[in-house]
Amino acid sequence: DAGTMKGLPRDTAIELAAQTVLGAAKMVMEGGGRHPAQMRNDVESPGGATIVGSMTLEKHGFRAAVVEAVSNAADRATEIGKK
Repeated sequence: DAGTMKGLPRDTAIELAAQTVLGAAKMVMEGGGRHPAQMRNDVESPGGATIVGSMTLEKHGFRAAVVEAVSNAADRATEIGKK
């Protein structure tokens, strides 16, 4: 929705969002054991778009939300497996 809000056609916005996630996943998979935060720091330019986006995610608790979602899903999977 953000890409469309900024004037991109919806199909272009979806493609760019998907490519962004794919690129990030590929960096982690091919990162040679480097922590994702180190890789993120490598691509964040001072005053650039990436660091502004990263800080916005942090401001809104993105990391905490992902950690909690994965933890809760794992707990639920364990509960289901015990039935």
